[in-house]
Amino acid sequence: MFREMRRPHQALSEEECLRILKEEKRGVLSVIGDDGYPYGTPINHFYNEEDGKIWFHGGKIGHKVDAMRACNKVSYCVCDSGTHVGDDWALTFRCVIVFGRMEFIEDPVEIERLCRLLSAKFTSDQEYTEAEIRRSLAATLMYALVPEHMIGKRVHEA
Repeated sequence: MFREMRRPHQALSEEECLRILKEEKRGVLSVIGDDGYPYGTPINHFYNEEDGKIWFHGGKIGHKVDAMRACNKVSYCVCDSGTHVGDDWALTFRCVIVFGRMEFIEDPVEIERLCRLLSAKFTSDQEYTEAEIRRSLAATLMYALVPEHMIGKRVHEA
């Protein structure tokens, strides 16, 4: 169902892919949008080792949410910041693309727990986290990408 990599010598191991998902904070979530047009949007995430899912949060309404409710098949691309090798101007970077289906969390207790986990990836400021949860929890939607296929590769941009 999923294509093989055209250049398998550039492939990353599963461990490298998971490390990128754990360490990097943002990626681009792509959905099938209005009239079948692809819709990609930058978004932050956290990878949960306990359940193997990639977790996101956002508002309960909007283009992205409408698209995911209409078709739960998505892809998510995460790249590291890259490095220069020697005097080369071009970057060598690693990227991961995860294909899967999105599931929505409706339970407010679970949403609150997941919001804390997500927040911990970005800040250790508990006061900030608690204030944001008090302010925004009722309007927050949590959703998870359940991976079906993952590929990673090392890319030299030149």
